[in-house]
Formats: sequence, C-alpha cells, structure tokens
Amino acid sequence: MSNFLGSHAINMDAKGRLAIPTKVREELAQLCGGRIVLTANADEEKCLLLYPEPEWEVLRPKIEALPNMNKAAKRLQRLILGNAALMELDASGRILVPQTLRNHANLEKRLMLVGLGKKYELWSEESWNAYLDASAADEEMPPEMEALSL
Repeated sequence: MSNFLGSHAINMDAKGRLAIPTKVREELAQLCGGRIVLTANADEEKCLLLYPEPEWEVLRPKIEALPNMNKAAKRLQRLILGNAALMELDASGRILVPQTLRNHANLEKRLMLVGLGKKYELWSEESWNAYLDASAADEEMPPEMEALSL
C-alpha cells in the first residue's frame, strides 16, 4: 500500500525531464519497480497526477466502466485515460514529462511534488503557492469532515 506524504520542491529541465527525489524514488522502486503513470487532473486545479502502476491498475477499470454516454463521465475518461503516460524511472531516477501534460498543468522549471497517500500531484510552483494562498472560505465542507479532529 502506498503512503506518499510530504511536499518536495523539484526542478524540470528545458527538455521536460525531472529527477524524482531520492526518498520518493526509493518508495516507487520498492512498490512498483519505478513504473508509474502520469496523467492530467480532471478538476479545475491544473496539476498532474502521478500513480504507481499498481494503484493505477486499480483505478483505470473504474474510470473505463463509467457510462460514456454521460458527458461528464466521458470528459473524465478523455482527460485521465487520454492523457495517461506509462513510464519508468531511468537509472538516475528521472522521468520525461510529455509536452501535452506540461502544457495542461502549465509546468515550467520550478515544480512541487505533493504526496496524497496513494498518489502524488505534480504542480507548477507558482500554481501550488497560489492554491495555498487562496481562501478556502468559499469551499463547502463535506459532512464527513465536520467531525474530523486534527
């Protein structure tokens, strides 16, 4: 089971290559032999989703099973499945982010890799900081969170 936590500031070169931080690389090597899937996030937050291959193989059939006559479901399928790129970390722990995904998330040199338990999100540093600075006052809290104590 994945237990990805924490935020990591990383850099991407002009060719779209980025080095996965050592701690993350070691987790991915142990969990999935460094085989990952990188895809677009389907909501308004312009970031990418990075799944270890075993987690992706659990999620993918659920997305494929959505009713494709439903416009929202079809959009989700197109964004997530249509942008999915299976890749493997190279010997230096790097991946090459496809140009289409870089464009989707407005990725340039400075990035943030954010752990969310079973997956990572890959953000431009600028978008991540803007997200953190934004007010959550307009967001509706789900009932499940109202009883949560931190």
